[in-house]
Amino acid sequence: MGMCFGVRDALALAHREAATQPVTVLGDLVHNEIVLDDLRRRGVRLEQDLDAVATPTVLITAHGASEKRLSAVAARGHRLIEATCPLVHVAHRAVRSFVTQGFHPVIVGRRDHVEVRGMTEDLEAFDVVLSESEVDALAPRDRFGVAAQTTQPIHRVRALVDRIRQRFPSSEVRFADTVCLPTKQRQDAAENLARVADVVVVVGGANSNNTRELAQTCRQHGARVHQIVSATELREDWFHPGQIVGLTAGTSTPPVTIQGVEHWLHALSDRWTHETVAITSHNPALATATATATAR
Repeated sequence: MGMCFGVRDALALAHREAATQPVTVLGDLVHNEIVLDDLRRRGVRLEQDLDAVATPTVLITAHGASEKRLSAVAARGHRLIEATCPLVHVAHRAVRSFVTQGFHPVIVGRRDHVEVRGMTEDLEAFDVVLSESEVDALAPRDRFGVAAQTTQPIHRVRALVDRIRQRFPSSEVRFADTVCLPTKQRQDAAENLARVADVVVVVGGANSNNTRELAQTCRQHGARVHQIVSATELREDWFHPGQIVGLTAGTSTPPVTIQGVEHWLHALSDRWTHETVAITSHNPALATATATATAR
């Protein structure tokens, strides 16, 4: 548990650049408020609008950007640095390959998400779907090429691909699985947590898609869920002695933030001397601590 490699690499790049020169991140490098505040303290500027950029160097976020967006930055004379996650690049290549081969691209994802905009801004025609009703509204095509926003739950993506095939049985439907492995692993772990836990705490940015999806997965599998940004939002009345509490986190959540939540939960358990809270997660280090805590 903790940050995925794409986020870690993007942050390391931003830190290195900011240590030697002024740099502006175009957009939010990651969707986590704690991480963004740390970047600002290091002197990194964050701008949503290219017109507001005042530094020679511009860094593209981990979510990636379209060629159109990259060209606009370069045309203004900025030095361009990409912190795009390699797995987002894989998704971009999959979509370009569909277009080259004559498939109509369909993206499973959130239409207004920065990653989806980066995947689609260079396309003349495309569709973005996130529900069965949106699939049902698709126009007929001879060939569909389906890819996904990298942080979508794979079970949702596969269900919508199946829906497209059912709706257009005479069409060729080709699917490229572009959901990243860290997302799949966290979703699987979240399902397992929700099946055994009474309460699950999901730690991550308020605007983080993969964090929201983790919370939704836990709700779907029966657990009561509290999505928080940090330990400061935790409340004692969310928990009761004897409960099993699950802990998971989005891919852009700093390890120190997760550790703060873990320590808060263990401190709560220690205060309940007659009964303890069993805390579990898909973090092996935390699982070891859990066994010790519940044996007391």
